[in-house]
Amino acid sequence: VYRMKIIICGAGQVGYGIAEQLSVQKNDVTVIDNSQKLIDNMNKTLDVRTIKGNGSFPEVLDNAGANDADVIIAVTQYDEVNMVICTISHLIFNIPTKIGRIRSNNFLNPNYENLFTRENIPIDVIISPEKEIADSILKNITLPGAFEIIEFGEKKISFLGVNIDENCKVVDTPLRELTEKYPDLICTVVGINRDDKIIIPTQKDILKRNDKIYLVCDSEHISKILSVLGHTEPEAHNIIIAGAGNVGTYLAKSLESNVSNINIKLIELNQEIAERAAKELKKSIVLNGNSIDKNLLEQAGIAKTDAFVAITNNDNINLISSVIAKEMGAKQALSLLQDNNYNDLQSRLNIDALINPRATTISSILRYLRKGRIRDAHSLYNGMVEVLEAEIVDASPLIGKQIKEADIPDDLRFGAILRKDDVIRPDGETVLEVNDRVVLFSLSESIHAVEQLFRTSQDYY
Repeated sequence: VYRMKIIICGAGQVGYGIAEQLSVQKNDVTVIDNSQKLIDNMNKTLDVRTIKGNGSFPEVLDNAGANDADVIIAVTQYDEVNMVICTISHLIFNIPTKIGRIRSNNFLNPNYENLFTRENIPIDVIISPEKEIADSILKNITLPGAFEIIEFGEKKISFLGVNIDENCKVVDTPLRELTEKYPDLICTVVGINRDDKIIIPTQKDILKRNDKIYLVCDSEHISKILSVLGHTEPEAHNIIIAGAGNVGTYLAKSLESNVSNINIKLIELNQEIAERAAKELKKSIVLNGNSIDKNLLEQAGIAKTDAFVAITNNDNINLISSVIAKEMGAKQALSLLQDNNYNDLQSRLNIDALINPRATTISSILRYLRKGRIRDAHSLYNGMVEVLEAEIVDASPLIGKQIKEADIPDDLRFGAILRKDDVIRPDGETVLEVNDRVVLFSLSESIHAVEQLFRTSQDYY
């Protein structure tokens, strides 16, 4: 099996997370960082090579093996440094794939989109976490019944995470009966998170109250499926956003242009940032103050709010303000959380969705490093599971086989198949054809098996 040679510049949270996942998957990883402390931390815990130094210096890149690297990933904390690293990797070392994190809206402004072309600043894949986070919050707000929404197959297939609560009419029903009861709904339950353990369900399994379930469905059936599962919440129109930095303003702008008759208020503690946001936004109202101030929340109309989104750069403020917002009547609260150690607080604090920017960034980088015909991949639940879209090509061992005859590991579940323009719900009898695109759910241990099932003929060499 070919091991990719990957250089990562930046050993912060994101650099660490990528190095961890890529080294577990047996790639050859070298990490460069200026900080001895971050390098020591990596050496203690991960099986990677480390170099202390500045990743934008050609000599440092040379020592890291840039001459025959397959991929360079620039995730230092400065956009400018990431741009220089990618440019030098291209000009001097000709590294084929350059991935750079660019966070500032100033560089991402569509008026300057020719900035990042091969001739100018050669970054093949730009990762902008702020934009991705705002997009995922936008989906959460427009579909309040789901805590996770990812689209695949030209948006024809959707992957949803849904909470099963007291409104769910089909609790304690085996999945097989659900399929019989709703034959027209193209939908497969691919995973159940029960008491913090992930179960890959069979047809005999039942849904229980307080389960978080993962399902793959035809995108046109989403609202019908959500209502069967007891979620009939209306789309949000009154929204309060705590934090008016990059993510907050980008989100408010997207909402202004995507949702009709919307009413948005932003709360921002820093007066300069508040004034800048007020200038940039057309319809939204920006309030200068603290989002845990109950009087200010009351003034902003928290009691009638459909969604309260806490995206300041302080985890504690986000968590506390979300709890206060729910207590004061907000229908839904979403909170940004940098620190993984608090993930288990979500259900206890009654917060509807936690958004982890690090997971978002790591996931979007890993997506570009998949082998075989894997078109898209998202890692979830601290990297323990992945949902992916893979294409069946001429060398795949799956062609012409029924799913039940194919050698598919137990902790992997096919959710839906896109064949030409049709979305198909797979069962044991389904015969796989060349060019089928399959959306599947897998525990991370089986990712290697997935890559084998969808390998292309040149991967044999």
